[in-house]
This record gives sequence, structure tokens and C-alpha cells, in this order.
Amino acid sequence: MPDAGQEARVTSLLSNEALARLERLRISSSRRFTTRHRGERLAGKGGRTIEFSDYRDYAPGDDIRFVDWNIFARLNRPYMKVFEQEEQMHVVLLVDASSSMLFEDKFWRARQLAAAFGMMSLLGSERVSAYVFNAAAGEPRRLPPCGGRANLLQLFGFLEKLEGGGDAPVEGGMEAFLKFHTGRGVAVVLSDFLTFGDLDRGMNRLFSAGLQTFGLQILSGAEIAPDLSGDARLVDSETGEALDVTSAHQLLDLYQEYRADYQKRVAQLCRRRWGRFLSVSSEAPIDWILFDLLPRRGWVE
Repeated sequence: MPDAGQEARVTSLLSNEALARLERLRISSSRRFTTRHRGERLAGKGGRTIEFSDYRDYAPGDDIRFVDWNIFARLNRPYMKVFEQEEQMHVVLLVDASSSMLFEDKFWRARQLAAAFGMMSLLGSERVSAYVFNAAAGEPRRLPPCGGRANLLQLFGFLEKLEGGGDAPVEGGMEAFLKFHTGRGVAVVLSDFLTFGDLDRGMNRLFSAGLQTFGLQILSGAEIAPDLSGDARLVDSETGEALDVTSAHQLLDLYQEYRADYQKRVAQLCRRRWGRFLSVSSEAPIDWILFDLLPRRGWVE
């Protein structure tokens, strides 16, 4: 229980000070998407809202209510008024809750970042939904699409109660949620991306659904800079498979080379589909990630 005079925390995931700073930030999407709902963003697609954009030639079948009759009177030729359509971006939070994410607070950091992205989106008049996957054979836990400040506590409560553990590969989770999803926008994938599967297929499915992929990889300090020497047994936390290694320290250079190449490949998969990729340590301070790293990398503004 907080001391007398101490402000109660809105959520256990983020401090009240961080929440106050997040109110001024919004997700920076480099691609424009359109839905049938009204929102704050303007899409580069013709529509019928109050924002005039341009003129185009009349074509048979066009609605004559949108003919500019003043131009017709001067030029004796019909031109159609074109309006920019308002759109509402749908932000999807995909949280990897498999067993590998339980190592060294990766799952905790993923939930913190999901809360931050969700808050920025709800306050930016976007629709927000969340999907959490852990068991490969089961459906993802989900928070249905919602919008507005009134749903902040619902989002925080959903993320606070989540438990991790399971064998779901990240590419499987990326595909599983699509049978529940509608709407274009951004999919923020919070995962360690440690998988033997085919990420190309999962990202292609997201792209085909009109979602720009923001891949945020979360690795532990031990995964970024392993401290191994002598003989060791490495055990996969999800499959239980073991690998005995002799003179482990001799493999560290090879491991770092592979990790760098893999991160480069995942980044390319995201960027080729108009997305973004970033890798962070679970040990990095959350305030530094949110208010320094993400703005510098153009993820938020």
C-alpha cells in the first residue's frame, strides 16, 4: 500500500511519470492505411469527407453531385471534386509469451512496451487490439479492438494478468491472430524472434492483411553477451532438446556473427514490407527505450 501522500500507480507496468510523458507521443507510421472508420489520419485515397484534395476528369457512372459546376460553366467540361478520406489506424499488439520469453525478464519488458504502444495509440484516436500467444496448439489470448482513453485500464489489466510459458513459435503467433483481425494499420510484434520457423510467411500474411510490421526484438543480457567457458549443455527452453558443447568460449565469436546476421535478416524482412525493426536488451531502462531510443529511430514522434 502506498505511503500517505504518495500517488497510487495507474498500472504496475509503468510509472505515472512515464505515463504522463507517453501522452505526448504517437506511433510514427511510414505507410498510410485506410479503413471504413473515421480517425485523425488522412489517407492518400479518394473519399467523401470534408477535406478537398484535387480534381479529376469525369468518368461515366460518377456521382454528379461531386461535379464542380463552376468549372463546368467556364470550360464546358465536367471535372470531379476529389476528397481525402479520413482514416483510423488499427494498432495490433502481438506479444510473444512462449517459454523463451521468460528468461531474464524479457516477457516483463514486452508487456511494458505493449502497454506503452497501446496507450499512445488509444490516446491518438486509433483502434487497439492485443494478442498474446504461447501454446502452439491453442488460440492466442486476445483483447478485442477498442479505442479511446476510457479503455486504458482495460488494456493495462489485460497485460498485467498475462502469464508466459509454452512452445508457440513467433511466426505461428503472427498468423494465428489474423483469423480474428480486421482493419489496416500497424502490427507491433514484441518477441525475441528465436525461432527455427519461416518468418517470411508470417510477415507476408501480415503485409497482405494491410499491416505494417514493427518488429521489436527483446533479448536478455546473457543472450547478447554470453559468458560461457569450458564444457556446457545448452537446453532449448521450449522443445527440451539439449546440445552438449565442448570449449564453449571458442564458439562465442561464431554465435555473435550468427546473431548479427540473423538480426539483419529479420530487419530486412520487416523493411521490405514497409516496416521497422529494432533489437533491445531486457536490461535496458524502460524510460531510455521509450523516450530516447524509439524517438531517435523514428518509431514514435
